[in-house]
Amino acid sequence: MGRMIVWSFLSVQYIFHMLTIGLLYMTPTQLRAFHLVAEAGSFSAAARASGLSQPNLSGQVTALEKAYGVHLFDRRGRTVTPTETGRQLHGVTTRLFALQDEAQALLLGEQALTRGHLRIAADSAHHVVPIMAALRKRAGGLTFALSIDNSAVVLERLLRHEADVAVMAKSLSDPRLHAVRLRTDRLVLFAPAGHALARRGRTPLSALGGQELVLRERGSITREVLEQAMAAADIRPASIVEVQTREGVREAVAAGFGIGAVFASELGEDRRFRRITITDQDLAVAEYAVCLQERRRVALVRAFMDEATRLAS
Repeated sequence: MGRMIVWSFLSVQYIFHMLTIGLLYMTPTQLRAFHLVAEAGSFSAAARASGLSQPNLSGQVTALEKAYGVHLFDRRGRTVTPTETGRQLHGVTTRLFALQDEAQALLLGEQALTRGHLRIAADSAHHVVPIMAALRKRAGGLTFALSIDNSAVVLERLLRHEADVAVMAKSLSDPRLHAVRLRTDRLVLFAPAGHALARRGRTPLSALGGQELVLRERGSITREVLEQAMAAADIRPASIVEVQTREGVREAVAAGFGIGAVFASELGEDRRFRRITITDQDLAVAEYAVCLQERRRVALVRAFMDEATRLAS
């Protein structure tokens, strides 16, 4: 009896200590509600996706904010955007619930992938869509969110847990990452059919000296590779027109603003352009499928990387 009283007293002390430092104010339900809203971008969308009521989700998030005196979302009409604190917390909850999913998959001895939502960041749709198609064929219940940006932004999104997996042309030596080499691509130039270099079809890199170029924004691998090669050979273009997207580069080249650069696999067929092969430089770049090491065993991530490995072989 005395031992039970001692344990009860210690329990009361522990609970009082937890209440004092505020840890009991944070519940798994509150964190899950916050995570659902951060993922969906609005309370109504989170309610539809989770089957929970919107007032329930709103109440949980509000309770979490009030308990810690923080502001987690900026409300803008029907949509919400995480504040800086909310963005950081979303990174934590992404890892938390990914580990929970991993533990559940381990305990269930998961054999087949049937459903789920995979967030993908890529620097081009060309290399990632075949992997998505293979996954969809394997499990028709999967859904995807694909964002396209330059390699620097893609890597940042992966490291910030804003994407589950990534596909990008960037050499990686970061121990936090696991990468599968998909294929090797080569940089080529392209210009309007009437351009002097386009009529040749082949040219040394030195021919770009004094030429007007149309390139992606800094952070793009195509620009990085070409500029490094030109700098090493002391080749200086007359000017560089910077355009944010591949489509924008193509339209600017078509309008006569200069010579563009693109990976050979992405040029496609367009009668407005002629491919120009660089004869004295092997501007080869590898494309990788990438995930965080800590998330390799999460079911959806593992399935994506498995399909990437299979397609690369």
